[in-house]
Amino acid sequence: MNFFQHQDRTRKRTRWLLVLFALAVLAILAVVNMVVLLVLGGMEPAEHPVSLGEFLARHGGVILLTSLLTGSVIGIGSLYRTLSLRGGGAVVAWQLGGSVVDPDTNDPLRRRLRNVVEEMAIASGVPVPDIFVLEHEDGINAFAAGYSTADAAVAVTRGALETLDRRELQGVVAHEFSHILNGDMRLNIRLMGILFGILVMAVLGRQFMYYTHHVSVRRTRGNQGAMAVLAIGVTLMLVGYIGLFFGRWIKAMVSRQREFLADAAAVQFTREPEGIAGALKKISVAGGSVLRASPEEVGHMLFADGALGRMFATHPPLLDRIRAIEPGFDPEEFHALRERVRRHREALRAAAEEAARRETERTAPSPGGLGLDADTLIEQMGRPGVGQILAAALLVASVPRPLERAAHSPEWAPELVCYLLLDPEAEIRDRQLLMVAEALGGESEGQVRQLLEMEPRPAPELRIPLLEMAFPALRRRPGTELETLLALVERLIHADGRVDVFEYALARMLEQHVADARNPSGSAPAGRRRLGDVRVQALDLLGILAHHGHSQDPEAALAAMNAGLSALGMAAAGRMPVPDGWPDRLDAALERLDDLKQMEKQQLLRALVVTITHGGKTVPAEAELLRAVCAVLHMPLPLLDAAQENPTMAGD
Repeated sequence: MNFFQHQDRTRKRTRWLLVLFALAVLAILAVVNMVVLLVLGGMEPAEHPVSLGEFLARHGGVILLTSLLTGSVIGIGSLYRTLSLRGGGAVVAWQLGGSVVDPDTNDPLRRRLRNVVEEMAIASGVPVPDIFVLEHEDGINAFAAGYSTADAAVAVTRGALETLDRRELQGVVAHEFSHILNGDMRLNIRLMGILFGILVMAVLGRQFMYYTHHVSVRRTRGNQGAMAVLAIGVTLMLVGYIGLFFGRWIKAMVSRQREFLADAAAVQFTREPEGIAGALKKISVAGGSVLRASPEEVGHMLFADGALGRMFATHPPLLDRIRAIEPGFDPEEFHALRERVRRHREALRAAAEEAARRETERTAPSPGGLGLDADTLIEQMGRPGVGQILAAALLVASVPRPLERAAHSPEWAPELVCYLLLDPEAEIRDRQLLMVAEALGGESEGQVRQLLEMEPRPAPELRIPLLEMAFPALRRRPGTELETLLALVERLIHADGRVDVFEYALARMLEQHVADARNPSGSAPAGRRRLGDVRVQALDLLGILAHHGHSQDPEAALAAMNAGLSALGMAAAGRMPVPDGWPDRLDAALERLDDLKQMEKQQLLRALVVTITHGGKTVPAEAELLRAVCAVLHMPLPLLDAAQENPTMAGD
């Protein structure tokens, strides 16, 4: 199942979630009304019996009022929780007691975690998520939360950091990235909000029964008012159990099969089944995965079960997950592993692992890049392979230390973005530095100059990864500052009177990530349009791509564009769109194309790849433009290794 099919399946599951929630609410309303009617019937005189129809008609107002009150409690609870989670994944991590991993941390375990997450993000073609550690959790667990890739957060427990080696930690992070890339996070966070209303009823039932437990039977005997209070307590208790039943059932329905798929995706990411299998084995022998904080509410989004003894488990049994990865696994191996973990848990030294990783990178063959083949790209989207992960690790390792520190610092990240846009021509660069001083102040201009002095010109292949690495730091800046930065970026781009492809790509990726992060719940991976509704916009997009791939050969550009149109099932065009004003036209086209259905986006991506590979030559401008287009259209593009992706790739 590819990225687009996963996204489409998640949208359908969201609809089923709403149906299941409605059924749960109806069941709760039925029980509440039944008990209320039984109480009312018991209070009526027996000497005047009435038919069921007359009884219901007499108490219709009570039924309506009871239904409205109960439904309001559930609805308000769900709405409150949903609104409280609008801040995205970081909100969930903070509420569970997580602490952000400092970009400049000297702790080798946290440094290892940051490296693993950054490598996975860059390999996947998504912004680096916020990274958290649940300091007070000894169990081995992790989760990813958020509405989209722009507001995602990855959190691991302290127990996972201290117990897992790098390979196992990478397997766990790869599992969580599968949830990020395939739309599971959005469903998870909606599940938290929707089910909270039902759980509110459960909490009310527990609290009310706790109160009535302390009411003396002697004081209540013969007292109708007190008996009514007890009846309400019993009702709320029943409602609470029904709520817990439905909540756990819905979570189990939604979660269990996804965990097998995410495990399989983690194996595909890393090509090391021993990593995630080792993590699952250590959960079995090293203290489990139980969370102290809110396992009931977040159990469906964890790497492994966060609570014990629940009626419906949100995860398959650990042994089943291990055997799905290692079919010949013998449970007797647990005994040896348990002894090994007991003796060596504290002996896992991150510094030695880092040294081993660097040695592996030094001696490993250069990883092959992702070939620009449409079927391969679609298959890899949302599931980057080991080649992309190794390439990302090499990229991260090659980032100059001053630029890495700037990307991780909220005080330097905006200045890093400005630095990436500086023109090589001195006169234009001076005008740009003056713009920085006007918009951000003299101190910011000084910081940009410092970066320029330390690294006069960043390597072209590092520019987009640096932006992705800087995004968690940018997210922590106030919204007004981000608006100022976006306006400044546009001015810096137009300082020389033209817009090149990299400038356009950086600006649009930054703008899209900021917009999604500021309104994560409003960020949708797909819409309702079909390709037939956006033929003009598709023609413009393919024409602009073809022009940048064959800027000196209009006939080749027309042939490439028509090849893309053919892949869309559209008629060939007789001439190329006018290249003038392409940035504004591309903005307008992408705005409508982002509203395509998921499977229509898959077809569009196929056409994009056909266009830029037509004629057997792919130029860097096309690859950068493809990355920007995919970011705006919410299609995470895996890392492309330009040196390997096409033997004839060259400048135009």
